[in-house]
Parts: sequence; C-alpha cells; structure tokens
Amino acid sequence: MSDTPFGFGLPPEEPENGDEGKKKDPAGGGQGSGGQGGGNPFGANPFGFGGLPGGAGGGDNPFAAMFGSLNPNDLGAAFQQLGQMLSYEGGPVNWDMAKQIARQVVAQGTADGTKDSSVGPAEKTAVEEAVRLADLWLDGVTSLPSGAHTAVAWSRAEWVEATLPAWQQLVDPVAERVGAAMGDVLPEEMQAMAGPLIGMMRSMGGAMFGQQIGQAVGALAGEVVGSTDVGLPLGPAGRAALLPLNIEAFGKDLGVPKDEVRLYLALREAAHQRLFAHVPWLRSHLFGAVEGYARGIKVDTSKLEDAVGQLDPTHPEQLQEALQQGMFQPEDTPEQKAALARLETALALVEGWVDAVVHEAAKSRLTSADALRETLRRRRASGGPAEQTFATLIGLELRPRRLRDASRLWASLTDARGVDGRDHLWEHPDMLPTASDLDDPDGFVHREQLDFSELDKMLGEAAGKQNRAEDAGEDQGKGDETGKDDSDK
Repeated sequence: MSDTPFGFGLPPEEPENGDEGKKKDPAGGGQGSGGQGGGNPFGANPFGFGGLPGGAGGGDNPFAAMFGSLNPNDLGAAFQQLGQMLSYEGGPVNWDMAKQIARQVVAQGTADGTKDSSVGPAEKTAVEEAVRLADLWLDGVTSLPSGAHTAVAWSRAEWVEATLPAWQQLVDPVAERVGAAMGDVLPEEMQAMAGPLIGMMRSMGGAMFGQQIGQAVGALAGEVVGSTDVGLPLGPAGRAALLPLNIEAFGKDLGVPKDEVRLYLALREAAHQRLFAHVPWLRSHLFGAVEGYARGIKVDTSKLEDAVGQLDPTHPEQLQEALQQGMFQPEDTPEQKAALARLETALALVEGWVDAVVHEAAKSRLTSADALRETLRRRRASGGPAEQTFATLIGLELRPRRLRDASRLWASLTDARGVDGRDHLWEHPDMLPTASDLDDPDGFVHREQLDFSELDKMLGEAAGKQNRAEDAGEDQGKGDETGKDDSDK
C-alpha cells in the first residue's frame, strides 16, 4: 500500500539551502510553479482531474495533480478543498463542481485556439434582426405562431449557465442509479458497518460525475450554435439564442456569406422555439423518454466492483476511469428496446419537422440553403466529441438517427394535407408517426388520410341517426300530448 494518502503525490521538497535545495526540485515546484503564482494554489484546474485542460499530470490519478505543484503552505487549503468535495451531500451529481469545471473548460478555449469573449452590441443586434426576419419567413410555412418572445446572443459561458438546469434533468436519473449501485456492490453484511465509506464513495461519485459532465458541457459549449442544437429545449422557454462566436467558426470554411449562415441558423432556432412553445406536451414527452430509457439501463457492476475494490483507499482514480470507459449497458429487453425506439423517433420527428419547415422557408430566399441544409444534416448525424462523451456517461446518444426519413415524411404530409394538416398532428403524441411509419412515409400519409375520412363519415352517419332518432322522439311526444288532450275533452 502506498505511504501517501489516497494515492496523492508528495509535495515538492522545501529548499534546504538555497541553490542546493533547488537541485532537489528541478521542476521548480515551489510557490508559483506552473505559471499560476500564489493567487490560485490549484492552478487552472482546481481538482487536477484527467482530461481537463490545465490539469497537468491528472491523467493517471485525478487527485495527484492537486498536490503536484504545491508547497507545504498550500497543503491546508488543498485538504480543505478535498474535504469540501468529500462532504458533498447533495444529489447524485455535484452540479456546483460541474458548473465550475465547465466554465474552466470554456475559458481554456477550443482546439482551434478560439477563446470565449463577451458578445458586443453589434452582434446582439445582428442576432435580434436575424431571429425577427426568420420568424417572418416561418409565418408562411407553418401554422404554429412565433414561440420566441425575445432573441439573445450568448457567449459560451452564458450558454453553460443557461443550459445546466436542463442537463441536470437529463443526467440525474442515470447518476442516481450509479449512486445506488455503489452501495449495492458491497456485501450485505458489510453495508451496515461501512456507512461512512459508502457515504464517502457516493460523495466521490457525485464529484466524479460532476467533473465529467462539466467537462462535456464545457466542450459542447464550444460546438453549439444555439440553444436547441441537440434537439431538446436546453435554454429558458421563449428565448431564441444564438452564439455568434460559434456561428463564425461554423461558417468559416463553408464559402457562404456570414449573414446567410446566421439567418439560416436563426431559422432553425426559431422553428424549434415554435414547436416547443405551442406543443405543450412535447418537452415533458422528450425528457420523459430520456428518463424512461435511463430506468432500463443497468450499471456494469463488475467495473464498479473493481473501482470499489481499489478504494482501500489508495486508488480513487479507478472510479473516474470506470466513468470514462462507460459503466452503462442497456438491457436487452422488449421494454428497453421500445423505450429507445420512442426516444429516437421523437428526436427524429422534431428534427425532421424543423428541417422540412426551414428548407421550405429558405429555399427560395437563400442561395446557399441546400448546402447549409446538408451541412447541418451531416453535423447532426455524426455528432461531436462532446456528444460522444455524453453517450459514454449516460449510455445514450442524443442523435436523430432517422432525420432524413422524418424530413421526407413531413414534406409528404405538407404536399398531401397542407401546412395546417401537417401541423395538426402535433396536437397529441398518439397522432404522431411511429418508428415503423418512418419506413414508409407515403403509406402513413395516405393511410391516415383514409382513416380520417372514414372516421368523419362514421361520425357523420352516427350524428345523422341520432338526429333522426331525436326527431322521431319529439314527434312521438307531440302525438302523445295530442292524444292526451283529445281524451281530456
């Protein structure tokens, strides 16, 4: 067993005799090493977790870097920070940590060297005008009215702040399963005696999950162009949001005028806002589908047992490694397959409707509409590194696998029933196409039309019979009254 607690690295030696002491510390590990100075003893990454920019040396041990560059005067602060982490008693994810790390990742900038920056007045005005024009164009291609009462231009950091509540709703159900599994992997006879250890493990699990989620959210903030990029309403209701810095990076190599790129993305954002604002059940339907799928995910207890087995307590990094490698396996049951199909179909229908509506609004107005449409389709189909991180963490890819099929179906519905008939299907989830309907869009369109016609005919016939019966009853009543009057005479 290591002599250092929890696998921490030893602090650098204190110089004993001027230059002689420095020779014992060739890395210059005194105060201020690593370029951080004395103002922040934890550096850019206060927890030193692996994979986070600025967390030097944390790849093998998420805690080692915490002490790698500290002098003894800083140890008290470091242990205080560790104590705060282990004493966390909130939900299954330490969201304070997630927010802090996401902001740090954003501050580091993206791989291309782009740093986050505040949005200037000119960019705010450009976004507001683009969303306003987009809403005007959408008025002619959908019966759903505008869903955005305001348009905002966000920095990456502002996107993190605004979307964390939605991520919490998505991730907590899965993280809860991990927290429960941490206690279950211990033998039953040990659980009663291991209360403090289980509490520590769950606190560490919340911290590890918070670190990983924070890293993924921070990375995603460098990729998204609005508040609805993943097909879910991540931002506040009624607020259409675009990220000017990311829009510029998105359109950099497309050869398309910047104004056209911004306007096309504004169309997509405004279309999403209309759908989520005027289909009241849609948000809960999507988030409920994610939660339903999460309930069917089982934790790979063998990986968790290995991690817990190493917490004696010399290797806490094993828990992080298990999270990074993925501990979740969807159960191969009919219920879980049905839950996944419902979720994938719902995401595809949302994205397909937006794709079809935006194309109809833009095709005659923007010369680059087709190119931008194909670029966005491929982008959603492939996903980015951050999306892949979420797939590892929660066992689910938030990706509309059948986007093209759904877009063709909505286009066929528009041709067959018009805009009102198409949008009418959003009135209730049971009216929407199913996964099997995406295999045969034209069949769904014509079959549903026939069914509606037959239903109208049946209702009309039933109403006619009821009216005739009521008329006959009234005539009979009048006859009875007449006969009664005659007999009285």
